[in-house]
Amino acid sequence: MHIPDGFLSTPVWAALDAAAIPAVGYFAGKAHGDAEQSRIPLLGVMGAFVFAAQMINFPVGLGTSGHLVGAALLACTLGPASAAVVMTAILSIQALVFQDGGILALGANIVNMAIFGVLAGYLPYYLLGRGRWRNLALFLGGMLSVLVSATLALVQLIVSGVPIRPLLLGVSAALFVVTAAVEGAITLSVVRAIEGINPGWVARPETSRRPGIMLAATAIGLAAVGVFAASAAPDGIGKILADLGITSQEQILLATPLADYEAGVFQSPWLRKAAAGLAGVALIYVVCALLGRLLARRRSA
Repeated sequence: MHIPDGFLSTPVWAALDAAAIPAVGYFAGKAHGDAEQSRIPLLGVMGAFVFAAQMINFPVGLGTSGHLVGAALLACTLGPASAAVVMTAILSIQALVFQDGGILALGANIVNMAIFGVLAGYLPYYLLGRGRWRNLALFLGGMLSVLVSATLALVQLIVSGVPIRPLLLGVSAALFVVTAAVEGAITLSVVRAIEGINPGWVARPETSRRPGIMLAATAIGLAAVGVFAASAAPDGIGKILADLGITSQEQILLATPLADYEAGVFQSPWLRKAAAGLAGVALIYVVCALLGRLLARRRSA
């Protein structure tokens, strides 16, 4: 789902970078109104869990894989404003530390997933999530977040002149629907698991540490072990670029020691992946918790 550098035209990535800055600033302003000291760990735990889950690609067919985006999951647990801030932090660290998604294309990825993906994921929950249709709302939110983010990414590539043939576009759309359905199922399962342990935890995380410990342990497990069960096939956007034979156009603007989620200082493949994953989980937790603390401080002020 992340767009690399080298495929968006300058007017497209520049316009989206310019649009992302005030959009994130607006959501940050809305988020601090809801921020409380007791919810600071929630931002860190949910951010770390989504980051770890995004590392696990699952096969969706035809040599393509998908992975959790997490926009709907964050929106339904943190609220859309805080979710947009946390997703922005995740995408920024992925681009700057792990070379996952372009630096120039960061604005596009933020607009696609952290802004419109979060809003699309929250819409069914906002409309239906308080009554008997709650489970359906969670599932549809996960689906809609992926479909909206994927559609925006495809439109941006097409506008930038990437020659996506109609047949390839149709096949890619079908695969994105499969990915979206898996996203919906994961979103529903995680929220129900949290509520099964403590129904009021999201609203009042200070009442119990068990759901937070569960999510933290799962994030650590996914980062340390789960990556070896992940599919090696490219995700939807990567598959499109590979089928078009233009992957060589990708630009790497900043080389990092944790590129491709591997710590190159280790010889063991397991240590390379596990060290990078665990470092990412810790970094995301710290950054998101600090953002939560900053938002809570602004609220109290």
